[in-house]
Amino acid sequence: MKLTYILIIAVVIVLWIIAIYNSFVRLVTRTSEAWADIDVQLKRRYDLIPNLIESVKGYVTHERTTLEKVTEARTKAMGAQTVAEHAAAENMLTGALKSLFAVSESYPDLKASQNFVELQRELSDTENKIQAARRFYNTNVRDLNIKVDTFPSNLIANMFKFAKREFFELEEGAEAKEPVKVSF
Repeated sequence: MKLTYILIIAVVIVLWIIAIYNSFVRLVTRTSEAWADIDVQLKRRYDLIPNLIESVKGYVTHERTTLEKVTEARTKAMGAQTVAEHAAAENMLTGALKSLFAVSESYPDLKASQNFVELQRELSDTENKIQAARRFYNTNVRDLNIKVDTFPSNLIANMFKFAKREFFELEEGAEAKEPVKVSF
């Protein structure tokens, strides 16, 4: 009789460990999937930027520094490895793009260019998709981090080396509330 109770308790503990382990696997997989969504949108953004620069080049001949900053920021963003590096590089790229769009305001012919207008629209759409993907990622990171920190699931997390992930935070400070300015 005692052996039966011990066996039942052991089976319940093993099933509990399996359930918690599987929930960690699901959260890690969702977080990885969410990062992949961000990565796809960032690549789309990186692909749009050379076209944008080419369409601007002919109009803003005196703004070489601005174009170089955008190109440099894109290169750094593409080379980022960690979530924190991506966030810093994306903030720099967003600032460079804001400067580019501010400069474009001074060139009416550029603002009237169909190619430029279409690229602005696509970039704006991509920015919105990046924000949605970032929210999805950060939600999954939050859920994973809570599970890693809370008892008793933290016992399983430590046992199987599940770790917290970094949030993907963009633009800290007062300017964070403002999206990339795209005007037609």
